[in-house]
Amino acid sequence: MNLHNDPTNAKAYTRRAFIQNSALLASAALTVPAFIQSSALAMPKPEQGLSSIPGVDEDRILVIIQLSGGNDGLNTVVPYRDDAYYRLRPSIGIKPDGLHILSRNGSNGAVDLGLNTAMTGIRELYDEGQCAIVQGVGYPNPNRSHFASMDIWHTGELSGTGDGWIGRYVDAQCCGYGKGESGTPDGSLEKQVEPPIAIGNEAPLMLTGRNMMPVSFESAELFAWAGKKYSEDIVEEHRKLTDMINERIDHEKDSNNAFLLRTAMDARVSSDTIRRAVSEKPLVNYPSSNLAGQLSMIGAMIRAGLKTRVYYASHGSFDTHANQPGNHARLLGQFASAVQAFQNDLRAQSNDTRVLTIAFSEFGRRVGQNASNGTDHGTAAPMFMFGPNVRGGFHSQHPSLTSLDAGDLKYTCDFRSVYAEILDSWLSTSSKDVLEGQFKHLRVLNT
Repeated sequence: MNLHNDPTNAKAYTRRAFIQNSALLASAALTVPAFIQSSALAMPKPEQGLSSIPGVDEDRILVIIQLSGGNDGLNTVVPYRDDAYYRLRPSIGIKPDGLHILSRNGSNGAVDLGLNTAMTGIRELYDEGQCAIVQGVGYPNPNRSHFASMDIWHTGELSGTGDGWIGRYVDAQCCGYGKGESGTPDGSLEKQVEPPIAIGNEAPLMLTGRNMMPVSFESAELFAWAGKKYSEDIVEEHRKLTDMINERIDHEKDSNNAFLLRTAMDARVSSDTIRRAVSEKPLVNYPSSNLAGQLSMIGAMIRAGLKTRVYYASHGSFDTHANQPGNHARLLGQFASAVQAFQNDLRAQSNDTRVLTIAFSEFGRRVGQNASNGTDHGTAAPMFMFGPNVRGGFHSQHPSLTSLDAGDLKYTCDFRSVYAEILDSWLSTSSKDVLEGQFKHLRVLNT
């Protein structure tokens, strides 16, 4: 039985077998056949001059930043005029003189809110109208486990099982997700999109679909075909296998198998393309944080003209159970300065209008501080969206600090509403099909 094509086993495959075999994602093992290793590394070559893909808005790019560990939303976007905030956080609550006070703009206005003073870069994007803050984002019956809640966010399903929501988007575009294994009813290929790219040592569940695997690597230098380093015999055998696969592609032509094999054959050249792109000096100076390094690589790949539609980066850990204020401010400062540099880079490339960047965390923190000057796992938290195409300011309602659910915030925006607007309005894909339900848009995007 093929676990990858069995929806009941899709999550088990992606999170265990696929991630455990992450050697396929960095530098392919010599013993793995080319068409298998390449399917994990697949990316079409931009120098081939591929034409536009029907039904896919190739001009738009989505960049996703995961704030891992559960970011404390109340010390990120601070309700500084709410007495309950300081009563419940007597030693870690941030006073107004430690905040960037935000103006009243956006669909719901700022309700006396301030941004953590470490987030100067994001404050400047906010003032430029290029930062939207969606308040109180969460979901029904919240789960306070890092892994369970992250699975819910990654799959877009309250069960936390199945394929990733971005993976389903890619499947919908490349292989007719929901139409069976053969794509269109006549078995021909419906559409083609490139695999998402994640910067890191694991392929996130969010990007993993039933028919398409994401590309994942920590370092562009390691993202290379290893065969030629060891033996000319290996190179020759690889060439023979490549010729054999090309014959199969010619024979099967428009079938889904041919598409997967065709994308697989581009892995070696694609790795060269990525390494060339990342080796170019960026147009702006990035700070020295890990997140800034990830966004710098993503910016370089966008500048090089790669046809990838979705990129993924991560930052953390925000699991601030003890001595929160200093560590949390440091993480927020790195986040803000990296995002600002990335937006400046995109602007210098004249690519800023093509890119939407979003940032999320698996949950927020408890409203009250704990005995260790920290906060424990909570529920709702703000999401950030960046770029010239967002309606800057605040969206949704800030959760009440007095009407709580067992000490936690009650969410005011279902995270799937944000996903739905991104799918429908940015990625030009039916959110109803991908999310298997209808969710009201917040109208954050000017599209």
